[in-house]
Amino acid sequence: MKPKHSFEPHLVLKQMILAPGGEMKAQAPGWHFLQVISGVGCWEHPRQSLELPLGSVLAFSGGLKGVIRASQLSDFLLRVFRLQPDRLTGLLTWEEQRYLDCSATDQQFAARVFSSTSEVAAKFEKISKPETLSGLRGRLQMLELFVEVFGNDLQTHKPHSEPPVDAKARLVKLLKEIPAFELLELSFGDLVREMRCTPRHLSRIFKQVVGMSFREKQSEARLLRARELLMTTESKVVEVALESGYQSPCLFNLLFKRRFGVTPAKWRDLSKKGNLSARPRPPLILKSKGQALALASL
Repeated sequence: MKPKHSFEPHLVLKQMILAPGGEMKAQAPGWHFLQVISGVGCWEHPRQSLELPLGSVLAFSGGLKGVIRASQLSDFLLRVFRLQPDRLTGLLTWEEQRYLDCSATDQQFAARVFSSTSEVAAKFEKISKPETLSGLRGRLQMLELFVEVFGNDLQTHKPHSEPPVDAKARLVKLLKEIPAFELLELSFGDLVREMRCTPRHLSRIFKQVVGMSFREKQSEARLLRARELLMTTESKVVEVALESGYQSPCLFNLLFKRRFGVTPAKWRDLSKKGNLSARPRPPLILKSKGQALALASL
């Protein structure tokens, strides 16, 4: 079975089947929930092999590049749900998105199996009823289930009652609380005033905390927003550029191609044809989960 392309819609609950002995490379971006409806299979990774009995649920990150394999005895029927945190800009904070990015390749964090008698499996099966399978209610319930499974990992600290005493602490607090998309609306001057420090000091601590400069992070977020608009709307490329914060279409085309390897028009064309031959370059994120944990502990 061919791997799914990165432009396939997420937040969709569907069914899939593997023939006896068949396999699926779990390389689509985002986080996945798979529940076994019938048959027996397993999840295989160089560092981990997990049996998937009837009714069990596998939750994993596509960043692990594992394989779902059916047994030789029968078809392997699964319910599948996929969620991409970087497309939930109005729900996740900047820090939460980054933490999930850093955790996506952590074997212990990003792959876990829940038995058929677990609460997770029971809720997944309930959500999969025909009346909620593809509707808004089903998508919201799957988001809720995702939070239940990974929420403890996202709650990496308890808010302190005392206000932050320095600019770095204030920046960390802001990144933990503000939705990611709202940071696109901030200018560097706005952030300087919010942090109550000099521009030079803010530049230094922002790079320490985020892993890149303020301008680089805003450009990254704008390009990801543009990519989403190109795949999900019929807006003209110039309109996408303006909506993403680029006044110059030429600059937008140049930065988009540098980031994703193809022009905006070519990206849209490939996504419609279902053949993204030019693979997007990976986003610039922190080098390790440890850096995200260090941020959370400040």
